[in-house]
Amino acid sequence: MKYVFYAKGHPNVTSRHKSTFEITMDDEIGKTADCIIGVDSSVSMKDFPKKLKKAIAKENAIIKVILKTENAKDEITGRGHPNLTLDHPRDMVCRKSDYICDRTLMIKADKAACDLKRELIEDLKQGSNLKVEIIVSYPPSKDSTS
Repeated sequence: MKYVFYAKGHPNVTSRHKSTFEITMDDEIGKTADCIIGVDSSVSMKDFPKKLKKAIAKENAIIKVILKTENAKDEITGRGHPNLTLDHPRDMVCRKSDYICDRTLMIKADKAACDLKRELIEDLKQGSNLKVEIIVSYPPSKDSTS
């Protein structure tokens, strides 16, 4: 399952956070917001289709977030979980840890803000448009017979 939405960069994007990255519907961020990489998101998790929320909230869900600007692309892979509520009205946070709150989109991510490609971050600092793709899949079943 695939879902696409858009956000924008901002001059205050620093992308230094070591355990998360965030996309928000807010259109302004301060210089200390080191996890926020995208602002003015076209949707919040509250707006996600029910089918997508259901797919993300499965124990074995593998979630890939693809971030694209005009000059760069990066991919982050993490996990879903049944305790994800996916209903925050403004923020979406991808976490390296397994911490869950209403702002959490995925846990056990393989990258945080500080790990993202520098070309992507440079584009975002210039206010570039950001395309965000969320792809949900599941590992092959272990009980398949041969």
